[in-house]
Amino acid sequence: MIRTVPETGSTNADLLAALLGGDRVAEGDWLVADRQTAGRGRQGREWFDGAGNFMGSTVVRLAPGDPPAPSLALAAGLAVYEAVVPLLADPASLQLKWPNDLTFAEAKLAGILLEREGEALVVGIGVNLARAPAIEGRATIALAALGPAPDRDLFATALAATFALELERWRSYGLGPMTRHWQAAAHPPGTPLTIAPPGETQVSGIFEGLTEEGALRLRLADGTMRVMHAGDVFFAPRPSTERT
Repeated sequence: MIRTVPETGSTNADLLAALLGGDRVAEGDWLVADRQTAGRGRQGREWFDGAGNFMGSTVVRLAPGDPPAPSLALAAGLAVYEAVVPLLADPASLQLKWPNDLTFAEAKLAGILLEREGEALVVGIGVNLARAPAIEGRATIALAALGPAPDRDLFATALAATFALELERWRSYGLGPMTRHWQAAAHPPGTPLTIAPPGETQVSGIFEGLTEEGALRLRLADGTMRVMHAGDVFFAPRPSTERT
């Protein structure tokens, strides 16, 4: 079921409040807003509420034997990727960016926010269908810049279906197949990245894929490998190959 409301503070906050209040929010149900007045992204950032974009949340109830909860961000990213691919004439520039973004030509197209309440996880997803926000220090893009803006309700139906499929794969096959699937849809190994881990200074290096558990492997300039479990990720300029 997809329930649509004309306006709310945050679809994530609404579902978290429902869980705290003891409501039985079923897996597969979605709450989608035409407008959010207090939407937020990772680390408390304000989330753009542009009219015509997709802003929605769903609940996943964690069960014994499920993979680690944070890895669900990768499965959600794959769901968004699979929902967007059919809308593009040329999807070659569409790529996932660890841990929770979808980009087109390295510009942010969609983001994901996971928030936990007990044994339930609220998965919030925002996709720039009609308009792209201005985010300081980051390029952004909307699907409307690449063709006709998709119908929000039709997109919601498609995303609910791809999310259900990726959730089943996440549970049934574990992290190995999922991380390989994710890497096939992501920026390639060798991509220069700059990462700002929480509470630490930025570190730059070369993307070397994911661990089996879904953490990012970053090769530093001195050749050592660092495994990143969290952080803001930025595409770094590629080294010049021109000779002087």
